Amino acid sequence: MKKNPRLSIFDTFKTKSTELTGEANRQRAIIVTLATMPSPADRTRTALSQKIAQENGIIWKNIYSGIFRDLDEILMPLEIVEEDGRLPLKRGPKALQEKGIPYYRLSKKGMLVALSLDEIIGRDVLFEHFFSILDKQEQEAIMMLKEISKFAPRFCYSFIEKYVRGFCNGELELVPFSISNLKKTSDETILTQKEFLEGFLKLSKSGKEDVINFLNQLT
Repeated sequence: MKKNPRLSIFDTFKTKSTELTGEANRQRAIIVTLATMPSPADRTRTALSQKIAQENGIIWKNIYSGIFRDLDEILMPLEIVEEDGRLPLKRGPKALQEKGIPYYRLSKKGMLVALSLDEIIGRDVLFEHFFSILDKQEQEAIMMLKEISKFAPRFCYSFIEKYVRGFCNGELELVPFSISNLKKTSDETILTQKEFLEGFLKLSKSGKEDVINFLNQLT
């Protein structure tokens, strides 16, 4: 087990700043799969390796050791992933049949990390589930983000991504989720968005329509 495990989902190559490393892609794939696969049989180490390998056109046995290492040395020690139970075995060594094969799930921390990944389709459902397991204080802190997600999901998830990046950079803890921690991730982008919103609200109806029409031409 690594002495100081670190989540690497945003890591890029030094010479290719827009290209994620193999470790980053692998950890993201594990988290996405656990967030989207309801069946326990799809959430074992072997099943994770097979699914990720199939999506990338490679042999699953070639990435099994990497999946194993990511789970046991990084994602589980960081409490992002946790064991969810064990599937019984009918064949193989008796000791293994008795213990069964472990399958995994995302913890509360893991769900928050998953919300930062744009690979996940239907993040609104995951957000609802995440919100439902928060304590009252955390719900109060994230309530406005939950409301924003209904009409401006990209805007909402950009806040969550910055929050999770802050955790990856050692700037904050993932839970409890708090406004004070969220504030630590504030940067020029958020200030720009705030300036735009404040200015937009002051425009006349026709002025707002002109701005929207202009932005439509750019997207």
